[in-house]
Amino acid sequence: MLEYILLAASSLFVIVDPLATVPAFLAMTPNDTAEQRIRTARLACCVAAGVLLAFSFAGQLVFKVMGITMPAFQIAASILLLIVALDMVRAQRSRVQETREETKAGTEKTDIAVTPLAIPMLAGPGAISTTILLQNEAKTIPQHIALYGCIVAVALVSYLILRISARSVRWLNPILMNIAIRIMGLLLAAVAVQFMLNAIKAFRLELLTPVTS
Repeated sequence: MLEYILLAASSLFVIVDPLATVPAFLAMTPNDTAEQRIRTARLACCVAAGVLLAFSFAGQLVFKVMGITMPAFQIAASILLLIVALDMVRAQRSRVQETREETKAGTEKTDIAVTPLAIPMLAGPGAISTTILLQNEAKTIPQHIALYGCIVAVALVSYLILRISARSVRWLNPILMNIAIRIMGLLLAAVAVQFMLNAIKAFRLELLTPVTS
């Protein structure tokens, strides 16, 4: 259980990556007061948590309807996470999480909490993919509950980071932020490779399992 909680919490935090969201968040709210930024961050994190919780409940049901196998999704999601991780190692915000056009559109919107801040900046394709992969890794009811708790905890930590940045915008050190982003990118790359290895292992087991009539 402890290993699963550590895996879920670290994977979700790294892929949601609230630290890398801070510059875009501040850039999209140049005329907002600290209190207005805090309200925006609160709503965005609540929406992001709701989206991830919804996919943690219904993700596999969607796959069954569409005829997608879990190993296929795991490999596809691993590639997506690896792309995000490589951008993070280079201290760049990945276009998988949000494009320049979405960030620019956010600066022109009055309310950017739901889009693009919550979706796709926080709860983007990478975070959704990671949530579904972790839901598949959960084998017991306590592990499923732990996953829901990790989603809520990551959303709360993301809110605290955005809240601190809203009040301490002048004190943020871009060099330290880039170092932290690179370290998280390396960790995410390791998680992506591990997910891919799990998918290959599951696929080999499916091939070796005899078909019974």
